[in-house]
Amino acid sequence: MKLGKLEIRMKSLYFAGLFLIILITVALFLTDRNDVILEEQDSRVEEEQIQKNVVSSDDSVFRCNFFSRRWVFDDVAYPLYDEKKCSFIKNEFACEKYGRKEFKYRNWRWQPHHCDLPRFNSSAFMEKIRGKRVVFVGDSLNRNQWTSMLCLIESSLHESSPKVVVRNGNLLVFQAIEYNATIEFYWSPLLVESNGDSPEYHRVKDRTVRIKSIEKHARHWTDADILIFNSFTWWLEPNITILWGSFGSSDAIYKRVQMKLRLYEMALNTWSDWLEINVDRTKTKLFFTSLSPQHYHGESWDGESCYNVTEPVSKQDYWGIATDIDMMHIAESTIRKLEERGLKVEYLNITHLSDYRKDAHLSIYKEIFSPLNKEQLSNPKSYSDCVHWCLPGVPDVWNQIIYDYIIKS
Repeated sequence: MKLGKLEIRMKSLYFAGLFLIILITVALFLTDRNDVILEEQDSRVEEEQIQKNVVSSDDSVFRCNFFSRRWVFDDVAYPLYDEKKCSFIKNEFACEKYGRKEFKYRNWRWQPHHCDLPRFNSSAFMEKIRGKRVVFVGDSLNRNQWTSMLCLIESSLHESSPKVVVRNGNLLVFQAIEYNATIEFYWSPLLVESNGDSPEYHRVKDRTVRIKSIEKHARHWTDADILIFNSFTWWLEPNITILWGSFGSSDAIYKRVQMKLRLYEMALNTWSDWLEINVDRTKTKLFFTSLSPQHYHGESWDGESCYNVTEPVSKQDYWGIATDIDMMHIAESTIRKLEERGLKVEYLNITHLSDYRKDAHLSIYKEIFSPLNKEQLSNPKSYSDCVHWCLPGVPDVWNQIIYDYIIKS
């Protein structure tokens, strides 16, 4: 009798266990199936998002996010020109001329998400700006980009066409005679008036600005068809003096302040107010280039500089620790407010894509204006330029993005 009850109990446990195994198997199958369904749904959502990004907007300019992805080594299609054959590279930005022997920095192509950055077609670009005036306004990094642009368009010029840049005060002018077009650079590193406005003598210890004064510079841009602004690097000073009044005036008031972000915001407000009042919205295309990253430090403040670096940063979604995100937010906010007021400025957010390129700065391969001492010679990092860029190089990509906006506008 006891044996019969034990046998019944064992059979009950067996069937209960079998049922439990079947239940778990079914649950696992349904979970896997749900995962597949979810993956398919996610894939469809992602594909829909890609299509939204790739399809052009109403103004036929925006095609995809050009500012996010990675650098790809491409020694077949790049560089886009030869440093030694560009008539506009003299001493600035000429890394090969000043002794750089490693040239991989020229062969990196920027690859955005889900699309390709169009190759710069110099003839198409020059036809697009025929009869127009293009002006880069800002500091030496904007001059870096302006020089890149001249190198990029040179192949579309007649061999007999003069490749001459004419200086007129703060303005550098190249005239493409056969296209009746000019591509110019105007030196105004803080956009507003300052004691650093001289293109030649601007290395001052006490940086001073007239935060509400821009007309001295802006009257030189008024009739431009395309304006490309930048202004970041000179605002990184921890202390700047505000001048209320005029330079040289006996009743001028000077106040030294440490509120760099607030000053930057005030200067951009002065700039944006001038644009809103003076720009011909039916004619002028406006761009503002974001912060060009410096690389005097590595992953930490005591890390390596750009000296002797021959490869881009490989870490995905890398942001340099010296990149001032707060300043970028101020610029973005100013441009957003302008758009709300009916004036469109294309924000070229080149910071992230450029931040990977520690390998592409001038470093020690530059013109030296005064003899180096023994201490500097023994420590090349001490005089490396980790701000400006070798050409061909990173600024060519910035101009490829501008090219796409202009060609499709």
